Amino acid sequence: MGSAVSDQPVIADEPAQSWQYDRSRAPVAVKVLVAGGFGVGKTTFVSSVSEITPLRTEAVMTEASLPTDDLSATPDKHTTTVAMDFGRITLDDDLVLYVYGTPGQERFWFMWDDLVRGAIGGIVLADTRRLRDSFPALDYFESCGLPYAVAVNHFEGTRSYEPEDVREALSVPAHVPVVIMDARSRRTVVESLLTLVAHALDGTPE
Repeated sequence: MGSAVSDQPVIADEPAQSWQYDRSRAPVAVKVLVAGGFGVGKTTFVSSVSEITPLRTEAVMTEASLPTDDLSATPDKHTTTVAMDFGRITLDDDLVLYVYGTPGQERFWFMWDDLVRGAIGGIVLADTRRLRDSFPALDYFESCGLPYAVAVNHFEGTRSYEPEDVREALSVPAHVPVVIMDARSRRTVVESLLTLVAHALDGTPE
């Protein structure tokens, strides 16, 4: 997927924001994960939203990966994340998100156990052309009890689906948010993160 980044500013009082923080206190820093299948757009997601130069741990793909990495939906992909992507975004002056993108290939999944420590929630990034690739991330977050949201990364030229259609196809529980977004668009990435944080806070005992 392309890496174009939208220059649209973040609007602090968007309707999607159903919670508020006390501006008199110090900023709260929280960690969130972005997981999903190979080539689903995790690196683009982190890069689109980060206010700092994102940390990437990408390696050039070689012929040795052909038997295990399916490039049918991403023929122009030449690199892959081998450890993590990392970015940071400040929301509404008093909330800082540290966003970690996980590696997508099964041979790098051992990194997930380290990345999940201290996270308040995760986003499962999904591609409707390869929904089955979302199940490992869904199963992982379910097994460790981490609140999560599903963000469908809509690729150009692909069929559009309603969130409820995706929910049914993935058997996502009714309380889990499902949103349609574009990983290249800063605005829709921010909205996805706000949805996740609100969902995670709703499930946190006061």
